[in-house]
Amino acid sequence: MSKVPLPLLLLAAAPLLLAGAMQQAPAIPPPDGPELAALGSHPIGVTTLKIVQKGQFDPLQGKDRPASVDRRLDLTVWYPAEAEGPGTSYRTALPGEDGRDVPFTVPGVATRDGRAAKGRFPLVILAHGYSNTPEVLSWLGENLASKGYLVVAPAFRDPPINIRTAAARAAPLSRRPLDIAFVAAEAGRRAERREGIFAAADVSRTVLIGYSMGGYGVLTAAGAALDPSMAGATRDILKPYVSGAPRAGELKVRNLKAVVAIAPAGGAQNLRVWTDRSVSDIAAPTLYIAGSQDRVVGYDPGVRSLFEKQARAPRYLLTFREAGHSLALVGAPPEARSRFWDFEWFEDAVWRKDRLIAVQSHFITAFLDRYVKGEGAKSAYLDGLVVNSNEGTWPEAPGGRHAGFSPGAPEASLWKGFQPNKAAGMSLEFRPGS
Repeated sequence: MSKVPLPLLLLAAAPLLLAGAMQQAPAIPPPDGPELAALGSHPIGVTTLKIVQKGQFDPLQGKDRPASVDRRLDLTVWYPAEAEGPGTSYRTALPGEDGRDVPFTVPGVATRDGRAAKGRFPLVILAHGYSNTPEVLSWLGENLASKGYLVVAPAFRDPPINIRTAAARAAPLSRRPLDIAFVAAEAGRRAERREGIFAAADVSRTVLIGYSMGGYGVLTAAGAALDPSMAGATRDILKPYVSGAPRAGELKVRNLKAVVAIAPAGGAQNLRVWTDRSVSDIAAPTLYIAGSQDRVVGYDPGVRSLFEKQARAPRYLLTFREAGHSLALVGAPPEARSRFWDFEWFEDAVWRKDRLIAVQSHFITAFLDRYVKGEGAKSAYLDGLVVNSNEGTWPEAPGGRHAGFSPGAPEASLWKGFQPNKAAGMSLEFRPGS
């Protein structure tokens, strides 16, 4: 058998070797993305910094009771930049099946440490899920920064998801709301002092966005009072903060204008997280996003239950029919495509990931621009739509593969901003609040 010359082998392998490097940044929508998924007009900057909260209980340390330690959090901050620059890539890792980290790279469009644009921009706290990292939500951080939001994403340093101990379960349950409340307060303090990147933050317009365990955290920080049983579930770390306890109000974030909860934990029946009426105490407009086949946090009961209970505030429920739990992470990188466990972190069984991300970017943009920036015209992308996306029509749409966006009512009932045949498999429900 003759040997193939090495140069020919390298030439043949070149497309495979370049595939990872040529991945498109997840913040850039595919050609069939809805209208508001596109990046905004601002160049994007990204920076990282560390903050420390002294004297915090750590459920992973200490025998009879959690040990008190200094809680150190790394923050990734995406922000509107003054000028465009070279895009960066994000290096991160998620736990593999054996508990060891599987490192990978996510391409981005933000410029590392670019000068911030002039102005003050709404502050967004972006909370990742159990054992995730901020980098797997980079699509949302970059997309919102391009549209005039300053996005702060803490790295919560959860224990690996496959460690099944009481202390490991207590770690994210106890720390998420505490960390979110601290990051929001610290951002406020630094903004008042015009310190660093936070000089560009308008904390009078604060937004909370969370995925999965981060969704539990932001709903708690939005005002859903914790059930007293959460004291025991968190090794008593949250005991001073549960409903009726003296420090319960300290978890609530100030100046809150909107909440986005993507597949939030806490609505299923296997864990009593909040009191019966406390979800209804959330006053900020809320957008829930869920998959109808979410077997991790549940759908009904689950995310839909939270949507129905939140009686006080206007809220929306965007449902991807037949989708599961992995809605918010970037698509599986090349490093995570050879083993089922790694691949399962990222990909849905039914939906294309770039499609899921684009639709979420579209609706999150419409929702935040409407309720945080006061752009009333964005209501047309949210209100008065047919609930079932499949039922929308656009009688005057050009034939063939038309890439134009539906104008919405009154010309069309096809969801505004969607291309013909592309608003399918979803529902969007609205409750006005009392």
